[in-house]
Amino acid sequence: MSGIIKVGIADLKIAKGGSTLITIGLGSCVGICIYDPVAKIGGLAHIMLPDSNSSERGKQKLLMYADTAIPVLVERMLEAGASRERLVTKIAGGATMFSSFGKKESINIGEQNVAAVKKALHALNLKITSEDTGKNFSRTVEFYIETGTVLVRTGHGEMRL
Repeated sequence: MSGIIKVGIADLKIAKGGSTLITIGLGSCVGICIYDPVAKIGGLAHIMLPDSNSSERGKQKLLMYADTAIPVLVERMLEAGASRERLVTKIAGGATMFSSFGKKESINIGEQNVAAVKKALHALNLKITSEDTGKNFSRTVEFYIETGTVLVRTGHGEMRL
């Protein structure tokens, strides 16, 4: 597959070569980009929540949760021909949304998502090479599979990971 491939919320996609994976609306959600630079295979997951054990839906909606989506993403990349030893990871998202309403949130789902993503990646011995997480704004991620470049767009500008 080549061209632009959209990744929805609680979704993941794998692509090769000249494809671009895109996900929008990363508020408290986190986008996880995993890449094999030799095989030029990349995957992008858009997770919503940290832990599948927190809900009965966790057993049915594997791609919604950090602890279940990330192992599925890695497995599908390996099936597509990626090598575990070459995988590099970049993440974006995990913002604190709606903090401008003056309420001190006791549960910051964005922070919890980022922590759960890092824990799941660590359990698979995958290191994060760069990240753009936290703060209080949403992000759009464009993942260019040919080069491994991740472009993060916000209302404040853009940056490359």
